[in-house]
Amino acid sequence: MSYLTASADPKATAGWRSPVVMLMIMAAAMQLSFAAWWNLMNNFAVHELDFTGREIGIQQSIREIPGFLSFLAVYLLLFMREQTLAYLSLLFLGIGVAVTGYFPTAWGFYLTTFVMSVGFHYYETAAQSLSLQWLPKATAAASMGKIIAVGAFAQLVAYGLILGGWKTLELSFTTVFLIAGMLTLAVLAFLFLAYPAFREGVPQHKKLILRKRYWLYYALTFMGGARRQIFTVFAGFLMVERFGYDVHEVAGLFFLNGAVNMLLAPKIGKLIVRFGERTALTFEYVGLIAVFTTYAFVTDAYLAGALYVIDHAFFAIAIAMRTYFQKIADPADIAPTAGVAFTINHIAAVGIPVTFGLLWLASPAAVFLAGAAMAAVSLFLARLVPTVPSAGNEVDWSLGFGARRMAASEAE
Repeated sequence: MSYLTASADPKATAGWRSPVVMLMIMAAAMQLSFAAWWNLMNNFAVHELDFTGREIGIQQSIREIPGFLSFLAVYLLLFMREQTLAYLSLLFLGIGVAVTGYFPTAWGFYLTTFVMSVGFHYYETAAQSLSLQWLPKATAAASMGKIIAVGAFAQLVAYGLILGGWKTLELSFTTVFLIAGMLTLAVLAFLFLAYPAFREGVPQHKKLILRKRYWLYYALTFMGGARRQIFTVFAGFLMVERFGYDVHEVAGLFFLNGAVNMLLAPKIGKLIVRFGERTALTFEYVGLIAVFTTYAFVTDAYLAGALYVIDHAFFAIAIAMRTYFQKIADPADIAPTAGVAFTINHIAAVGIPVTFGLLWLASPAAVFLAGAAMAAVSLFLARLVPTVPSAGNEVDWSLGFGARRMAASEAE
């Protein structure tokens, strides 16, 4: 059985050849190379290429361009299946990471970053769409938590190898980038040979879809993309530039991130099923306001590392945003909206790294305080999510207080 020789109904396939297990393995394949790239990226930029906040901002803006262009994925579906798109994306990701060390110049790093990012972002678009189509609504959050946990385990493998081998084996950036990229390509070969071509759910629209009733999902996605950049670009750069974290120390920090995610993500998925999307998102954004405000004034390297781990742990709660959309969406809108959502997510992502990179030169604290303000806007939007989202019940203008007043009046 392989992708070219067999097809299967995703709802009728169980065991290790089920779609959910395939999504888990795909998540692991992605993280094996991306986690290693992310671990090395800041040290490679600072120690090998002498990057400052200006150059790192440019590089990160380039990294986000494919994310901004994710809406083009819907047109690729005219020529290929979403599973094929996911496989091709992993191919680009693996190759982009594998060759990074062979181009040790600013322009070389910009180019390999772009290739890697095409693979990463189009994989994320396809994987999100497939998971929303294949996973039952009632248990989707819990299954997504398990998928994130498997990806986190792959992160642990990547970070653990770097943590244990960087100093001991005197590894080079070129060697680690190459090994990481080849591991992703090896897992991709296994996926291609071991899994059938799964049929997709409801036939997807092959055009861009923008619907007025999805506006809250779009707004949450936009703000999520803006806040993510504060973490992914500047929190990691803070560790290297201000606190002098070396490669193996960054690997240790990321290893801890992966361990926390592997343990928490399945529990977070179950809690979202139990308490709902609004409660989960409210908890996330209240926490982020506190984290970003503390980032602005932190002077201790250990506290900065703790903030980084806490900040990263909040990412798993983004499951709630996806399941909110799954509950309000027309099933045929899922694939085109996944592409549109990634583009919306990256509108801010393209501009923030380079502009905030310049702000960083004047005041790193201002960058993180801006992140706290973004989290406050997201908190307001999160309160608009209904207790029980559904088609026709996309927004709760009472900010969640209407249900409480109703419950109080009934109690009286």
